[in-house]
Amino acid sequence: MSSPCRVALVAPASDDRKARKALASDADVVVLDLEDAVLPADKDSAREAAAALIREFGGDRPVSVRINALGTAWADDDLATCAALDTLQSIVLPKAETPAQIVAVDRALGDSAATISALIETAIGVRDVDTIAAAAPRLESLIIGYADLAADLGRSATISRSAWEPIQDRVLIAARAAGLTVTDGPHLTIADDDDYRTTKIRVRDLGFDGTWVIHPQQIASALAIFTPDDDAIRDAERVLEALEQAADTGAGAASLDGRMLDEALAVAARRTLRKAGKDV
Repeated sequence: MSSPCRVALVAPASDDRKARKALASDADVVVLDLEDAVLPADKDSAREAAAALIREFGGDRPVSVRINALGTAWADDDLATCAALDTLQSIVLPKAETPAQIVAVDRALGDSAATISALIETAIGVRDVDTIAAAAPRLESLIIGYADLAADLGRSATISRSAWEPIQDRVLIAARAAGLTVTDGPHLTIADDDDYRTTKIRVRDLGFDGTWVIHPQQIASALAIFTPDDDAIRDAERVLEALEQAADTGAGAASLDGRMLDEALAVAARRTLRKAGKDV
């Protein structure tokens, strides 16, 4: 599994000021958007702008592109442009619904090193998320897109956060079973307030690796929430040290602070250290 992205900041590729501000931020990844944030008349110029920004910044920081959905008039050109960008980290595929879509994007990328992230934001996508997650080795991450998913399901924008837990669990389980990272969708407000922080803490505790954000002022809180603290890092290191020592000495079991250690705890410890930016 690759190192999880804690915070991905989304910015419209058509707005140079916002895009450059995003690229100068502390977000782990910047997603240049060619889809929802761009008017149809601006699609071609936004694509050109995204390519220019990736050539300028992609060598120094991770940059991704959210392309237009497959089947639209712009998707093929989006994919061709992205495939030619040597420093593009990943493509985000909106409205992912079938394994065939993932395979098509994979083929279109050719020899590019870019990975794929799939946005699960339709009822069909949720229903078939297990097969989507296993579609291609280049697929790296699943992301929940709440706005489009709520519209597709007919859900109210004021529904309680807990109503999303069955879908969050379904996407999370599919991602983990396929060895993928899993990212929460953006909170649909720009405020860094108690509601935002409480929501992100809850999805972190469910097992999500990180979140998309739609405003730079949310980055600091998201980074703090999805980055393990010093105590968690040290505990993870001690778990792995104890297991390594037990293996070196031929001990049949390892324990630490009254806990029996096994591979499940090792997996959790490695994930904690990856979130903290440490090599494991």
